[in-house]
Amino acid sequence: MPDTSSINAYLVTADEDGHITAGLTTITTDQLPDQDIEIPVEWSSLNFKDTLAAAGNRRVAGNLPHVPGIDAAGTVVADGSKVLVTGYGLGAPEWGGWAERIRVPADWVCVRPEGLSARAAMQLGTAGLTAAMAVEAITQGQVEPDSGPILVTGATGGVGLLSVALLSHLGFQVVASTGKADQHEMLKRMGADEIIDRDEVLRDADGPLASARWAAAVDVVGGDTLSAIIRTTRPQAVVAACGLVGGVDITATVYPFLLRGVTLAGIDSAGCPTELRDSLWNRLAGDWAIPQLDEITHEVTLEAVSYTHLRAHETDSYLVCRLLL
Repeated sequence: MPDTSSINAYLVTADEDGHITAGLTTITTDQLPDQDIEIPVEWSSLNFKDTLAAAGNRRVAGNLPHVPGIDAAGTVVADGSKVLVTGYGLGAPEWGGWAERIRVPADWVCVRPEGLSARAAMQLGTAGLTAAMAVEAITQGQVEPDSGPILVTGATGGVGLLSVALLSHLGFQVVASTGKADQHEMLKRMGADEIIDRDEVLRDADGPLASARWAAAVDVVGGDTLSAIIRTTRPQAVVAACGLVGGVDITATVYPFLLRGVTLAGIDSAGCPTELRDSLWNRLAGDWAIPQLDEITHEVTLEAVSYTHLRAHETDSYLVCRLLL
């Protein structure tokens, strides 16, 4: 017989006229996806994709009804393993972590490293994994702390802020780019050595090659910003691209790649290979542990998630909102 136990979930639905309704409701466990692993969720997180899913965006949520939440941490029902799930299809387009239980394929599940609590795992979440992948690409490209300044764009967003903190923790000279003057002190606390206005990244970046400035970069903006970064990096630089809020098109020639040996590394955290994913979570629980997580964490219960919280992420706030189930 099917399990019809009641659980709470944040459900997004649409009526016949297409009107979207979203909020906490009760569902039964037989409504969950028919997958291998069942996990009672202890913590989840709030990401930009979740705001789109909560608004009923079909490109993210897929079919309605839908449960958002691209991150989840908890304990497997069958064997008591402490685990976390980020990316793959969780929350986009499959039902996600904003529920008291999830069911997912076995190959989506990561064993949570010793020393990394469920809460800390969700303080990091997809944003933390993305930042770690970007830093891994930079270090694998033989960029060292003494190589020169590392640019982080969109530095007050989740990925940007965690990249600043992680790079600083590893001894790099970090230059944070932001359009939010009121967040400079916070960026300094996270380890930024220098803070520049986002428009400065675009200055003096004309032509196929411009003055070489950056030893590496983590770019969450894309578009013209990414184009400018590619033209202004130093020889053997690594540019980790992981965002597109500024556009999906870039304008570049082969010159930075052929004459300076620049590497453009695309960061796909949703599809991160299992071996790399496990390695990075272990590092984030160990020598890459970020000490300032509590400074950028705001906790809210699933019941209390509101338009205010969702809007904060739509506007790229530094607020990293974690959900208590």
